[in-house]
Amino acid sequence: MPRAGDARTTAKDSGKLRLHTHDRILFWAMAVLVHAFSLLPDFILYPLGILGGWLGYRLDVRHVRIGRKNLAIAFPEKTPAERDRILRASYVNLGRSAAEYVRLGGFFYRRFKQRVTYERFDYWDELKAKYPGRGTLVLTAHFGNFELLPAAHALKGFQISLVHHTQRFLAGDALMSFVRERAGVEIIRKHAAARAVLRALAGGKLVGIPFDQNAKRSEAIFVPFFGEPAATASGLARLARLSGAPVVPVFIVRNPDNRTHRIEIQPEVPLQTSGDGAADLIENTRRFVAVVEAMVRRYPEQFLWTHRRFRTRPRGMPPIYD
Repeated sequence: MPRAGDARTTAKDSGKLRLHTHDRILFWAMAVLVHAFSLLPDFILYPLGILGGWLGYRLDVRHVRIGRKNLAIAFPEKTPAERDRILRASYVNLGRSAAEYVRLGGFFYRRFKQRVTYERFDYWDELKAKYPGRGTLVLTAHFGNFELLPAAHALKGFQISLVHHTQRFLAGDALMSFVRERAGVEIIRKHAAARAVLRALAGGKLVGIPFDQNAKRSEAIFVPFFGEPAATASGLARLARLSGAPVVPVFIVRNPDNRTHRIEIQPEVPLQTSGDGAADLIENTRRFVAVVEAMVRRYPEQFLWTHRRFRTRPRGMPPIYD
């Protein structure tokens, strides 16, 4: 069980997440529930997760509407019924992931690494030889069981730092931080990320950056995502340029048995270095987003479709979401 001090983040340079008394009580209550549910056998826990995902699809009207709009943009060639099948499957994937999160957050979390295999695990050693003294920027997305990706990596012996945006629900953020840090993941808070990421890369570490979220206009570069201009943070391209670290796409994929996972480590993304800094930022960001899109096209049922990815629009373009 977590100690009281675990309700705060401890990552260096990230700042403390200080909780008020009511947030601390909620954190403890959720931690107790997670540990209690982790005692349930799989034949009970997984069906509960699937049921939760199915109910989410039936009852979460607002996000289902967002998901349908996103899928209409991504797959205009599919029928509404086909797109609804993908959306329903993505909700069920979230339900299964929630059940697995209980396992990860519970008493026997170390056992979960036995359910995860790797493709090209030796690639990390190749990168160390190719880029001595440098870390690696890990390009990933909210895909598959995305919470399991950094934890499984750390449990397998490859410590990873993860850039994390503090959630408004502080008790939930504290629980997420506890589960990640207990598995060996270092949390880097987004508001203090640049300096901490550069230090981690200089120390030869892996730094994971989810790259499928809408960016604020002040941080945004507009690049295509499924043919639609998507506001995307330029930070990853800037960090790659400053550090000289390679950018390697890594995704966790749920296997057809729906109980095990594989981590797919793809070749590093070739970066444009034309000497025109602004053009390079745009082109490299476009390449990163294209990698995410290619993965989503392969496994659309495992992507988080309910995020308002196109919320920030180029000036003069109409909004997509109501």
